[in-house]
Amino acid sequence: MNTWRQRRPGPHRVGRAALVWAVAYAGFGLACVLSGTSPLHIGGDGTGLGPAWAVVGVGMTAALISATVVRYGMRPALRVLLLSACALTGVMAFSLLMDVITLMAGQGVDSWASSVNKALAAAGAVLLAATARSDRLTAVPTGTTAPKASAAPRSVQLAAWAGTLAFLPYAAMKTHWASGGTFAGVTGEEMLAVSERNGASGIFLTLESWGLDPTALLALLGVFLLWGLVRPWGQAFPRWTPFLRGRRVPRGLPLAPALLGAATLAPYGVVGIGYLALVTGGAVTMGRGDFPSEGDALLVAWIGITAFAVYGVALAVAARSYWLRTRPAA
Repeated sequence: MNTWRQRRPGPHRVGRAALVWAVAYAGFGLACVLSGTSPLHIGGDGTGLGPAWAVVGVGMTAALISATVVRYGMRPALRVLLLSACALTGVMAFSLLMDVITLMAGQGVDSWASSVNKALAAAGAVLLAATARSDRLTAVPTGTTAPKASAAPRSVQLAAWAGTLAFLPYAAMKTHWASGGTFAGVTGEEMLAVSERNGASGIFLTLESWGLDPTALLALLGVFLLWGLVRPWGQAFPRWTPFLRGRRVPRGLPLAPALLGAATLAPYGVVGIGYLALVTGGAVTMGRGDFPSEGDALLVAWIGITAFAVYGVALAVAARSYWLRTRPAA
């Protein structure tokens, strides 16, 4: 069997793409500074121009590193700097998926500048990581084949069960509201009015009027993705898929949303649980929002944040297992 090496896009090519992104990202930060807009939105308020200057700094630093890679090639020190910049941009992309879910649910985001910043940061994290690895060669044997479809180990499937069960209270709560019930002191009609006030789309409101909560449906879709990562039908289309049965599932099809979801939901949920623990212990206070009391708001927050935390961690575990099980074999 031949084992020739195929070269991936080298550091110059990928580095140029990272350089273009870095310049654009710094320009976005400068535009925020000049317009007085904050690219960070927390708790209903902006955070001043400090984050905008931080975006400028991250963009200029990444541009300098990328330009050095393009000019002199990859060096160990440059790889460390690239991965450090990748980590910074990854932090700045925090909660991007929550904005995506909000838009998919037909509601507006709190701040478009913040959402654009997260999207640009996520793109930068991918480009910087790719640049850090772009000088390496990957052996691609001519006779490689996709491994046989297989289920994940039992421990990974138990994690998938945990992620699934964690969403049940959340889905039940949202469905109960959508069907007109009362929970945490808020009726279904009041929750529908809140959604309408927050700019929910006509499709969102129509589904709610039918007793179908869109976020509960998205949770169901997330559970489907989770089980696709741990069961054989996530690697080869099963018999119940017309025209595709028996064909291999493109590896990136489930991995791309899984990695995005894990990178967003896991830290969002874990940090959220820490914050809720402080609120429960009386160390900090939390606004009651649209609920009659802080206790009602806290109850709903625990249900939602716990679901995101457990599901996010389970998704990360399942994605790693899928990655390892679907690697081409010689």
